[in-house]
Amino acid sequence: MPLTLYPAIDLKGGQVVRLRRGDMAQATVYSADPAAQARAFAALGFPWLHVVDLDGAFAGKPANSAAVEAILAAIPATPVQLGGGIRTMATVEAWLGRGLRRVILGSAAVKDPEFALAACKAWPGRVAVGIDARNGMVATEGWAEVSTILATDLGKRFEDAGAAAIIYTDIERDGMLGGVNLEATLAMARAVRLPVIASGGVASLDDLAALAGLAGEGIEGVIIGRALYDGRIDPAAALALAAR
Repeated sequence: MPLTLYPAIDLKGGQVVRLRRGDMAQATVYSADPAAQARAFAALGFPWLHVVDLDGAFAGKPANSAAVEAILAAIPATPVQLGGGIRTMATVEAWLGRGLRRVILGSAAVKDPEFALAACKAWPGRVAVGIDARNGMVATEGWAEVSTILATDLGKRFEDAGAAAIIYTDIERDGMLGGVNLEATLAMARAVRLPVIASGGVASLDDLAALAGLAGEGIEGVIIGRALYDGRIDPAAALALAAR
């Protein structure tokens, strides 16, 4: 089974940024043109795009809609998944109606599980659950708060709801280029009957190779951010490795 690579575009103030450990004060700006960045990733051959409205994640409602719509218009043939600030059925319906292939529910899965479960059931295969964890415990509100819920327990709640996937992020690794938390990601993949997309810490082709070797365990894909922007991972080499 090939590993799906999801290059990340994180939006803050309409710009493409990367954070360190989810800290909005530690943002590196990589581009002022998200649509151009999206076109560049699509031209390289990446099969998906992962977009996060960082401002929306903190505000609890969409905050970078213009940038997201520009991305969708720029790459109509490439599927896009979006997370950040999606907290109502109306918002889910609106984004899916605008051409998003998949929405990601993060904080809502913890704060309003009835809504999150209902959304998964209403749009089967179109809603992913983003589980962000610190030391195995779920974090919410743009990672500003840590709950008392085990990440694996939260994942199990969505097994039979029609969720497309679990996107598992290790906050301590995110944006730090320290390598993926393989142990925690594998634990999630083994705990739930859903595809798991790894996120946080990808720094090299070795990380991708390690994840590709676990594809049979339920790890479907991986989100790559800073390592692509900093040139640590060659896109062509990454795509070739993932295809194997």
